[in-house]
Amino acid sequence: MVAKEQGERCAWAETDPLLQEYHDEEWGVPEYDSRALWELLMLEGFQAGISWLTVLRKREAFRKGFRQFDPAKVARFAEADISRLLNDEGIIRSRAKIEATITGAEIFLDMKKSGEDFAAFLWGMAGGKPIQTQGPRPVQTELSVEMSKELKKRGFKFVGPVIVYAFMQAAGIVNDHSEECFRRKTVTKLKHGTL
Repeated sequence: MVAKEQGERCAWAETDPLLQEYHDEEWGVPEYDSRALWELLMLEGFQAGISWLTVLRKREAFRKGFRQFDPAKVARFAEADISRLLNDEGIIRSRAKIEATITGAEIFLDMKKSGEDFAAFLWGMAGGKPIQTQGPRPVQTELSVEMSKELKKRGFKFVGPVIVYAFMQAAGIVNDHSEECFRRKTVTKLKHGTL
């Protein structure tokens, strides 16, 4: 765990030790790996209507059930895999979200096959570098609406503007750490997700 420097932590992360760890080590750190971004987007989709803490608590079970979110493996999932996942108490058991993840893997691979890198696609929409926000956090922005439209156009599901904005925050496409948060300055200095 990152040693907490002087200053506060974003208020949303103070309610649970797992949220604190996620906030201190992952949230807002710019992610440029296409597979990792796809995994995060799929997990954000599972979060729709549920708390992010629930997803975090189940993340390792999700990774096991979805073969470490390897798009090539997930794209080959058939009805037997869907049944297996619907019976897996370790994950959020929603047929629509499971099927959306399989479809998302197929789209990811189609983009790759056509020469379109998933990370370059997402970061290109943001101008190629993290957006440093100020003031209160919105639930969606013009960029999240635009990104949502582009993802939907490609066939992704559970990618509404609010989900996409939460994804952008988590992936470091926007730095939404509060002005008082001890992580804001550190995350602002990050270029490629590592210190």
